[in-house]
Amino acid sequence: MSMNPSPANQALTPVPQDNRVFHFHEHAALWFSLGTGLLVMQIGAYLVPAVGTRDAVIAIVLGSLIGAGLLAWTARLGCQTGLSSAGLMHATYGSAFARLPVLLNIAQLVGWTTFELVIMQEGTVAILKQALGSEPGGLLDGTGGKLLATLLWGGVLTALMAGSMLTLVRRFVSRFGLPLVIASLAWLTWQFGTRLQAQGFEGFWNRPGAGGMGLFSAMDLVIAMPVSWLPLVADYARHGKRTASTLGGTWLGYALANIWCYALGVLVVSTVEPGTNLVGSLLLAQGGLIALGLILLDEMDNAYGDAHSGAVSVHSLRPRWSIRAAGLGFALVCTGLALLLPMHTLEPFLLLLSSVFVPLYGVILGRLGTGVATGSSRSVDWSAAALWVLGIACYHLLAKFAPQLGSALPTLALTFALAALSRPRGAGGLTPARA
Repeated sequence: MSMNPSPANQALTPVPQDNRVFHFHEHAALWFSLGTGLLVMQIGAYLVPAVGTRDAVIAIVLGSLIGAGLLAWTARLGCQTGLSSAGLMHATYGSAFARLPVLLNIAQLVGWTTFELVIMQEGTVAILKQALGSEPGGLLDGTGGKLLATLLWGGVLTALMAGSMLTLVRRFVSRFGLPLVIASLAWLTWQFGTRLQAQGFEGFWNRPGAGGMGLFSAMDLVIAMPVSWLPLVADYARHGKRTASTLGGTWLGYALANIWCYALGVLVVSTVEPGTNLVGSLLLAQGGLIALGLILLDEMDNAYGDAHSGAVSVHSLRPRWSIRAAGLGFALVCTGLALLLPMHTLEPFLLLLSSVFVPLYGVILGRLGTGVATGSSRSVDWSAAALWVLGIACYHLLAKFAPQLGSALPTLALTFALAALSRPRGAGGLTPARA
């Protein structure tokens, strides 16, 4: 009697050369698209009241370049080794211990995917009310509009999960999605830039901050967005043909999108009445209905990016579940959660998880990201695990006792330095880099 062989664990196996199809353009298009979103604009809108315009601009530019650089460095590592994010965790922390961060990553990605679906749901209802009008007790009021919009976007996400990630990025995101989102951002920038010119640029530029946030804390807020993608980037970068184009495309694409969207949030909040809702402000701009609609379509890329990486992580733990099957289940679960959970209840959970993944990747980059990557063959790498726990404690202590310094950069620097200094020699076996 022949026995069925165990299915290959694609998450823990380097991607073969035939599937390494992403060039510089695909990486740049993908990460520009993933870096664009309403959430980024909303966070940008928080900066100016707190730190003032000039400090906000400094924080946006420096924070975006640093954060996107960390993202690109991790992307280079994913391309170099051909491993997924789960594979990098296994190589750093050991095959047994790595299950813990992989499970936490799955929980984080369930939260982020649900968060994106809620953002798209609320934006869709706002667009329909603006375009069609809303009567008290009508279809768009109450739970009716929420239900329809959530099922619509959840259905689209589920359909996308049934297809090929490589095809989606190469044929849609890079060819059609990127030009549309650039056009929508350019139009909104022109509209609010014209308002700013009419109101006076000097007053905008010299606007002081109200306090409550220092420059380094503002940079921490900007860096938080690219850092949130660290546990996902290798799942896409492993399909890159060359490490140099993977690093450059990821860095350029995400840095430009992050700077643009944060700056647009600052521009919008500086030209509307205090307390005005960001989505409402965008809708009131000339052509804002179309531009916001295109940005909402681009939010689907973010939801898909989260769901695909979640499926890869699930597959790494249960290889009998294919990435496609895991992705379909992931999309259905998140659609159900988006119907049940209000958006604001997700934020504390997601911010808590960010304190886990900043030191997690500080250790990964310190162990694997310098020179030719070498990984651990042990079931548990206790030194790496201890450094991760130390980093989590450092993150929370800084947030409580020295918030003016920020938490992300000091924690990353500490965990990276200690991991690099304690890096085992000759423990390797990972694929050497290709230029």
